[in-house]
Amino acid sequence: MTAAVPKVLALSGGVGGAKLSLGLQQVLPAGALHVLVNTADDFEHMGLHISPDIDTVLYTLSGRANRSQGWGLEGETWNTLQALESLGGETWFRLGDRDLATHLWRSNQLAQGADLSALTSALAAQLGLSTSVHPMSADPVRTLVHTEEGELPFQHYFVRRQCEPRVSGFTFHGLDNARPNPDVLALLASGQVSHIVVCPSNPYVSVDPILQLPGMWQMLRDHAAPVVLVSPIVAGLAIKGPAAKMMAELQVPVTALGVARHYAQRYPGLVDHFLIDESDATLADDINALGLVTHCCATVMKTLEDKTQLAQACLRLEAL
Repeated sequence: MTAAVPKVLALSGGVGGAKLSLGLQQVLPAGALHVLVNTADDFEHMGLHISPDIDTVLYTLSGRANRSQGWGLEGETWNTLQALESLGGETWFRLGDRDLATHLWRSNQLAQGADLSALTSALAAQLGLSTSVHPMSADPVRTLVHTEEGELPFQHYFVRRQCEPRVSGFTFHGLDNARPNPDVLALLASGQVSHIVVCPSNPYVSVDPILQLPGMWQMLRDHAAPVVLVSPIVAGLAIKGPAAKMMAELQVPVTALGVARHYAQRYPGLVDHFLIDESDATLADDINALGLVTHCCATVMKTLEDKTQLAQACLRLEAL
């Protein structure tokens, strides 16, 4: 009997997580990668269910993502959006013509009672992926950003307001009653997972919603596989997105050490290995003092080779 191929579970938000997921997909056997994706960014817009992080991961892994912006589709056209604008409709959330087809299909299927997990698997299959992409939950969870302008739904803060209002905290509406994805729970219980990789995604609005699903972070902590986390902050900057701005406004040091403290304090014992960029090597001792084992390597992913090398660095690490 042929031995089962070890599986890798990656936790991902949007662009940064999708990049490392692509690297993992490149170096792993077909079907070995499972990506658990944040859905607290999902929202309803113009009558459609939008799943931004899921779609970014799907488009990236299938080679269809817009390479310059990291989200949306390469070669997109905008005829529908332009027509909508001429009618005075809302165009602050940019939906391209081909991307719109994804949202129309998914929204129609959901309206007929289909499950978000099954629909995501169907989309992955239609895009030719052997990688399994899982929404963190089929139950609705929605991020509310506490700002100086009041509570804002995440996409209104992130896209409509371009992250301008100062942030003071976050609430994940529906989280307490959300059930973790059962397929991922079964995967974790199977004994086949060799590594759990937390991709370089925003700790507060991409990874926290996944980890704070009932029982989730404790299950990952107690799993035999090593939990490897890649810092999304390099040399005091976020490679993509508002993480650095959020940290500063929350009065958290905008460093890899600030990220490490967040995980060490909020999820004690979860992270085994913490990967930081070579430019942050001077922080290693302070991170180690938090109980995390620090590794320095190149973590900025500009090319496919960068992505695969970082993926290989994650997979070389073993359980402590």
